[in-house]
Amino acid sequence: MTPLDTWPRTHYELLQHYHAQYDEGIRTGQFRPFVYPWGTLGIIPVIIYLLIPHRKGSWLSKCRFVAWLWIVAIATHLIKDTRAKNMAPTFGLGLISAWVVIWTLAILVCNDAQTDFQRIERMEGAFKKNVKEKDQSNGNAETNQEVRNDSSAFNSATVHHEHLGPGSRHGEFAWQPFPLEPFVERLDWVLDIFCNFRGMGWNWRISSIPPAPKWVQTQLARNSPNPPQHSNKTHPGQSHVYPTRRALLLANLKTALQGYLTLDLLKTLTNHDPYFWGLVDRAPPPYFPFSLLHNHPILLKLFHLTVSQYIIKSSLETLFSLAPLFFSGLLGPSLLGARAEPWMYPETWGSYYTVFDRGLAGWWASWWHQTFRFAFEEPSRKIIEVLNMNRRSAGAKALQLVLAFGLSGFLHACGSYTQWGPSRPLRGPMAYFLSQAVGIFLEGYVTGILHRVGIQRRVERNVPKWARRGFTFAYVHFWFYHTSPLLCDDFARGGIWLYEPIPVSLFRGLGLGVEGDGWWCWGGEWGKWHSAEKWWKSGFAL
Repeated sequence: MTPLDTWPRTHYELLQHYHAQYDEGIRTGQFRPFVYPWGTLGIIPVIIYLLIPHRKGSWLSKCRFVAWLWIVAIATHLIKDTRAKNMAPTFGLGLISAWVVIWTLAILVCNDAQTDFQRIERMEGAFKKNVKEKDQSNGNAETNQEVRNDSSAFNSATVHHEHLGPGSRHGEFAWQPFPLEPFVERLDWVLDIFCNFRGMGWNWRISSIPPAPKWVQTQLARNSPNPPQHSNKTHPGQSHVYPTRRALLLANLKTALQGYLTLDLLKTLTNHDPYFWGLVDRAPPPYFPFSLLHNHPILLKLFHLTVSQYIIKSSLETLFSLAPLFFSGLLGPSLLGARAEPWMYPETWGSYYTVFDRGLAGWWASWWHQTFRFAFEEPSRKIIEVLNMNRRSAGAKALQLVLAFGLSGFLHACGSYTQWGPSRPLRGPMAYFLSQAVGIFLEGYVTGILHRVGIQRRVERNVPKWARRGFTFAYVHFWFYHTSPLLCDDFARGGIWLYEPIPVSLFRGLGLGVEGDGWWCWGGEWGKWHSAEKWWKSGFAL
């Protein structure tokens, strides 16, 4: 295709400009490069802290607040003072740093992970041995009963080396509290907290994914003398769970392949449109199919918003499909034990029908990915608990919405802040996510009024379901038409769509791309070794 006449003529020229901006920032000392592995080690002290056993209420337990402040300090430094050269890593630098702050807030401040959390694990090996040996070491039934009601009974016995590691677990399932021995099991337990954000297999599982299968629940009830508080409720909006590893792997392999082709097509398309380079006010190119949109601003806006949503969803969907393929498929139960079971990997996305039935609340609470939900909900839960508020009151619901979407806004604003383009973190992502809280609150408030005065029941009785769903679909997308530019325009301005998601392009190889496009997409400099005056400032920079 013919390139544009004004600078930048293609997205490659803008990428070169941002790369030069990075080099100049590093040269002048405005920023330091984010280097591996040292830039990722800030979490290590927190992991070490969680590996040290402590009792609830002890001084060591209270040190978890210090551990969280350490994370806040490290994340602040990374967001403020470091940058990555390429577009996806520099966005991820801000977003992941903010996520670690939010996640550790949930597990260290709002909860005491060691004493509040339990996970589902197989019993055979050290787990089962702990209970059996403890019972045999006590001489009367009364003492045995006390031991069975104490979760520490699972952890206090000597363990033989042949039972070390999650891959050695067999037999039935039970709830596993923080294990004292062996150390490898304790390490596995702690690391699982940092890898399992939706809580599948934990007592803090989010409500949008289903509980463990019935046969697992039966074993848990039979084998857990002191089970944690948890819910086994199911509802239609929960994600789908695959019954076998084969079904899980085939479904995710299909998702990954479809996502690859979708991203290839979308990236080929967006390479032509200056909007997706970050030039949000520049007109699209004069050739087909963009020429069809030139005199239709509403259609052009719909096009930009729709393509932006599909890029976001396809990128996340493809990325999330890799986890079950790697952990359940490549590593498998022989290495990961229960963590490789197929029911540990429910689908990331819910059914879109929940949007037709529940509107904005269904979009955000069920259909859209729920990866961050637990961490977003925990601060408001803790505040409501401390203040003894009625969880069903309007004030509590408003607090839950503002905090959850405020944290989401903070997360995405930090990613926006570390991008190279002229992004607007507060007026973009933060404003967008807070507007969603307002929309959901108004939706629930109006629905409540209509229900109290009887209009809701009359509508459900007299208006066909397809018409009600059509109305819901219309107002949801009318809302997003007016609010989504806050986020989508900021993503584009910051330069996130300049990232290259795939190594080999079918469509660009066939000549459908812009000047400079071809079969191979991962050319150029992806990273290099950075040498500094201090060894901890040297490393591999992306």
